[in-house]
Amino acid sequence: MMWSSEDKARDTVRRQGRGLSAGQLAEKVAEAVVRVRETRQQAASPGDWGEYGGDPSELALLWQARLEEWQRIAALVERGEHPTYEPAQDHQGTLWAGEREQRRRDALTRQEGWLAQQRDKEDELRVDLWLAADVSRRLRSMAARAGITPEQILAQLAEHACMSDSGMVTVEPFLPR
Repeated sequence: MMWSSEDKARDTVRRQGRGLSAGQLAEKVAEAVVRVRETRQQAASPGDWGEYGGDPSELALLWQARLEEWQRIAALVERGEHPTYEPAQDHQGTLWAGEREQRRRDALTRQEGWLAQQRDKEDELRVDLWLAADVSRRLRSMAARAGITPEQILAQLAEHACMSDSGMVTVEPFLPR
């Protein structure tokens, strides 16, 4: 899971809290207290989880995290110099948002790398090849002299092969590595 309940709550509260006064923040805290109680009761009761489905215990965790974040920014406004909550002036919230954004960028980078690997795999070619005994002996001899495997010799031959417009395949001389 990329985003924890705390990450989701911090992001939501940071956006929803912009410009709210201490009184409005107190209302948000009170609402979150009610939501925490309701979702805990729902999670504890067996059976129907409501029309929206989902796991009520996860929702309870999310509301608990939101409550904690509402309380944190309410305390920030109460003791601060600003009459309303402004995310840019919330150093801890800004730090968390930066960490969250970095994790998002890292995840996107990993996904792009994985997608590139998948595209490369689609383009790869694996071949089972049966060669005549005399050709096989020559190939093994070349590979032994070069200090590589016969498969590596064949792969390097394929790398150096060119096809002319007339369809003739040629391989320029090369030193196996």
